[in-house]
Amino acid sequence: MPAADTSPAEARRRTRGQLMAWAATQETRENAALVISELVTNALRHTESATIGCELRAGGPLLRVAVAGAGQGPDRRVRQADRDDEGGRGLPLVCALARMWGVRRGLAGEGHVVWADLPLGRTER
Repeated sequence: MPAADTSPAEARRRTRGQLMAWAATQETRENAALVISELVTNALRHTESATIGCELRAGGPLLRVAVAGAGQGPDRRVRQADRDDEGGRGLPLVCALARMWGVRRGLAGEGHVVWADLPLGRTER
């Protein structure tokens, strides 16, 4: 998707829709929407990406949420935001919701991908 101010909302909408199709629980849908929104927002704020790639992958009990952007991406140290800071709460939220998360190089060694594995709850059909 284009790196635009509307991208986090569009990523949330698409994530909820795909997870609804996969019969994910409401908790899974909302947690994944929050994580993808935070990762897309970080890609917008902290990289010079013209486009941002988003991926959802369900595998067993986990859901992988991944966002690709330009540049190196964040390091694995998560800082705690001060009370009056306007930002700095995105990665701590991702850490709280994810079983694991990380950063890897993008395809062909260009850019980066930030990923998070969340518990994948499914509704019974």
